[in-house]
Amino acid sequence: RWWRVLEARAMSEANPINPQRVFWELSPRLPDDCILTCDSGSAANWYARDLKLRRGMMGSLSGGLATMGPAIPYAIAAKYAHPDRHVIALQGDGAMQMNGINGLITIGKVWKDWGDPRLTVMVLNNGDLNQVTWEQRAMEGDPRFLPSQVVPDFAYAEYARLLGLNGIRVDRAQDVSSAWDAALRADRPTLLEMVTDPNVPPLPPHEETPRRRVSMQHKRACC
Repeated sequence: RWWRVLEARAMSEANPINPQRVFWELSPRLPDDCILTCDSGSAANWYARDLKLRRGMMGSLSGGLATMGPAIPYAIAAKYAHPDRHVIALQGDGAMQMNGINGLITIGKVWKDWGDPRLTVMVLNNGDLNQVTWEQRAMEGDPRFLPSQVVPDFAYAEYARLLGLNGIRVDRAQDVSSAWDAALRADRPTLLEMVTDPNVPPLPPHEETPRRRVSMQHKRACC
């Protein structure tokens, strides 16, 4: 029943693409024995929630202090450690701009030395440091703080093509599945830029205990 709930959530409309659908459509397409790397941020929520890893696959997620930026370095390392396996890196645009763009330069330099060029990078382009935005909304009741949350616009797919890689930009929900098919069968490392809706909540609403709720109401009344 839970998987049916997740499918319904993934297929619900968003503007322009529901990020849950990006991961849901990937799940049945995961190549056998692939290696997945995922970054911190809302991408980690969808990675944990919507992907079904099968026996023989490997996954690396930024844990502990939730460091941003390791998905592409993890992917490059995985490709050197297991050059015959398909590696898929998943991340948001905040992590991509932190050091993922530089990682693409490395991939552009070295991929022809690999016996197997299969490496796919997917970036959620939502123009927002999305996990922090939703932490503020869900836990503190604060609106999005534009000066710190807005991520500069960047042409990720076009940049990948400038480096000699394959780049695919998707901004319509009906194109998500075919874009994954094209990226996963490409003959060179491919960046898949998914333009997604930042207003799809990755976190549940914050629930207060009755004692805390009364205390907060009293505090607001006093103030």
